[in-house]
Amino acid sequence: MNQPVKANSLGPVMLDVVGTTLNDDDLRRIRHPLTGGVILFARNYTDRAQLAALCDAIHAARPGVLIAVDHEGGRVQRFRSDGFTRLPAMRKLGELWDKDVLESCKAATAVGYVLAAELRACGVDLSFTPVLDLDYGQSDVIGDRAFHRDPRVVTLLAKSLNHGLALAGMANCGKHFPGHGFAEADSHVAIPVDERKSKDIIAEDAAPYGWLGMSLSGVMPAHVIYPEFDHHPAGFSKKWLSVLRDKMGFDGVIFSDDLSMEGASVAGSVVEGAHAALSAGCDMVLICNSPEKADQLLEGLDPSHSIDAQRSARRIAALVPTAAAMGWDSLHNDASYLAARHLVASIA
Repeated sequence: MNQPVKANSLGPVMLDVVGTTLNDDDLRRIRHPLTGGVILFARNYTDRAQLAALCDAIHAARPGVLIAVDHEGGRVQRFRSDGFTRLPAMRKLGELWDKDVLESCKAATAVGYVLAAELRACGVDLSFTPVLDLDYGQSDVIGDRAFHRDPRVVTLLAKSLNHGLALAGMANCGKHFPGHGFAEADSHVAIPVDERKSKDIIAEDAAPYGWLGMSLSGVMPAHVIYPEFDHHPAGFSKKWLSVLRDKMGFDGVIFSDDLSMEGASVAGSVVEGAHAALSAGCDMVLICNSPEKADQLLEGLDPSHSIDAQRSARRIAALVPTAAAMGWDSLHNDASYLAARHLVASIA
């Protein structure tokens, strides 16, 4: 389904589409030179055939564009019907770890493989997973999306899940750097603040990002302010993103979280927010659920704010799968997939 693309043809904007098929405005935005990705939501899905047709149409409109989705498992799973496996919340894997370490790692790999194989069979390139936030038991927006309270457990379960993704030819994206698990407010509707000392946040919450090393393909920073370290939310903070790049050696794609969220409002307008994110070190900025703001961004964005636009484009292009995906019918005749799916169903 994916066609070759030159790295320099992928822009720094990921946007969404309105419905289950592409309208003229969707096509105009997808073909804009600043567009490099499309993110899908539950509103874009009715059944597998429709999803595959939509992904084909997006790829035909912009060969090589990265199609992504938030498809973690538990309450954050955009496609749930017409054969898609119901995936467990990541806390289930953490609970299994506390009973049987090796079985939990095996299950995490199975979850990653099933998740990625099913999405890729329909034309989706990337899921924004895994969540690397720690489960402090006080953040409703994170909650059971987190694997565990212990950053070592989070790291090893995420690495196992990433292995499953890779077996199906999919990259990964850890979120929300340096950590959203302690802040109680939901950055979709508020501006969360985490008052802890940065040394504690780096030592615990951010530790999985360093420990995962080269197995981490992408990172999405949190729309959270950590005032002891910087007055900017992490996704707009050159200080925080320098920790990720320079201290932890991360060289993959840094995605901003959605610029239409309340947690991004401190950066100003959507264009100002995008400029701030790119200047801080993000490679790609997301704008979701607001076609008008997407138009404003495509019209007003100055890509020169990017630290290295060509390098960012190459990083983004590297996330697009290169191996052919297994078709849905072939997948359901594949012994490895069926075994993984059976294991996932047993814990979901």
